[in-house]
Amino acid sequence: MRLFARSVRLPQPPIRIRLTLLYGTLFMACGVILLGVTYLLLEAGLAERFQAAGALYVTREGGITPVPEASLDPLAQDLRASQAANSTGLRELEESYRAVALQSLLRQGALALGVLTVVATFFGYLMAGRVLRPLDRIAQTAQRITSRGDLAERLAFTGPRDEVTRLADTFDTMMGRLEKSFRDQQRFIADASHELRTPLAINRTLIEVALRRRTATEDTRRLGVSLLTVNERNERLINGLLALSKGEAGVADCTPVDLAALTRHTAELHRPQAEVAGIGLRLEIRPAVASGNAVMVERIIHNLLENAVRYNGPHGWVRLATGTAPDGGAALTVENTGPVVADQDVEALFQPFRRLAADRTDSEGGSGLGLAIVRAIARSHGGEVTALPRKHGGLIVTASLPRWVPPPSRGGSHGTRAGDTDGAR
Repeated sequence: MRLFARSVRLPQPPIRIRLTLLYGTLFMACGVILLGVTYLLLEAGLAERFQAAGALYVTREGGITPVPEASLDPLAQDLRASQAANSTGLRELEESYRAVALQSLLRQGALALGVLTVVATFFGYLMAGRVLRPLDRIAQTAQRITSRGDLAERLAFTGPRDEVTRLADTFDTMMGRLEKSFRDQQRFIADASHELRTPLAINRTLIEVALRRRTATEDTRRLGVSLLTVNERNERLINGLLALSKGEAGVADCTPVDLAALTRHTAELHRPQAEVAGIGLRLEIRPAVASGNAVMVERIIHNLLENAVRYNGPHGWVRLATGTAPDGGAALTVENTGPVVADQDVEALFQPFRRLAADRTDSEGGSGLGLAIVRAIARSHGGEVTALPRKHGGLIVTASLPRWVPPPSRGGSHGTRAGDTDGAR
C-alpha cells in the first residue's frame, strides 16, 4: 500500500498557489475564531441585558421590548401584573429573541466571512506573485544563461538587504566565478594551441627540407613521410582545439547569414574530395537565413560535410538540406551512408576525442573534435545539434540556428539585430 501511495502521488501545485491557499486558510481560520468569540460575547450580553432590564416586556411587531421598572405609567403597572401571571410565556419570548439574534449573527457573519475570504485569497494571490517575482526573475535569468551560454549576465538586484537580495548577490557571485573559470580554461586552451603551433610548423619545415635533399636515402624519405603524417595530425588537433575554444567563447556580434548560399558554396569546395572518395553529393537547398557569425556557421557546415564524406561507405552518398526548423529557425541537415551506429553511442560522438569504430581512430582521420566543435558553435549561437542513426548505416545530423529577424529601422540603420549597434555585413 505504501508503494502504491508513492506511485500515485499527485504533483504539487506551484509555490504561488500554495502560498495563496495558505493565506486564505489562515484568514478563514482567524475569521472563524473571531466569529465564535463574537457569538459567545453576544450570548452572554443578551443574558445580562434581559436580567438588567427587569421582567416587564411589551410585544411589538418584529420582537419584544422591555419596559423599564421605573416607569410610572399605569398601563405599565397593569402589564407588569399581567407578566407575573404569564412568566412562562415571557421566558419563551426571551429565548426566542436570543435564538433569533444568535442565528442572525451566525448567518450574516458566515456570509461576510466567506466573501472576505474570497477577497483575501485574491489579494493573497497578488501578494504572493509580488513576493515571488524576484525568484521568478532569478529562474528566468538562469534559463537564459542555460540556453544561450552567456555567463556574463547578472541579476544586479537593488533595494533593501533582505533574503531575496542576498540570494541574488550569491547567484551573481557564483556566475562570476563560473565565468572566470571558463574564461581561464578557454584562454589556456587558446594559448597552449598557439604555443604548440610554432614548434609544429618548425618540425614540418625541417622534415620537408630533409626530404628535398639529394643525399636522402629511401629509408629517410619513408621516415620523413611518416613524420609529416604525424605532424599533420598534430596540427589538425591543435587547430581543432582552437576552433573548439572559439566556439565555446560565444558570439559577440550576430549578423544575417545566408545558410542556403553558404551550404551550396561549401559543398562545391568539398565536391572534388567527395568524387575522389566515390561519394555522391545531393543538395536540397531551400531559403534559410540564420542569425550568427558567418565564419563560425561555415565551420559547422565544413565539419559536418567533412565527417559525412570521411566516415562513409563505398559508393555512398551525402545529402545536404537547408530550410526552416519546426521552431521557426534555420536548419541544416546532413545525412550520409556509412557504418551502423547504435542509438546509445550517438551522444558520445559529440564528446571531444570520442570516436567509436576502429576506422574513426585512424591516425589519418580527424582529430576527434569535429562534432564537438559543431555543437559548441551551435550552442554559442543559441541553437542545437542533434543526430539520429540511419537504419542501414550512417547518420542524420541536424543543426538548428536562430532565424534572423530584421528589427524595425531606427535612425536610418537597417539590417541590424535588436540590441546590436553594427550594421549587417
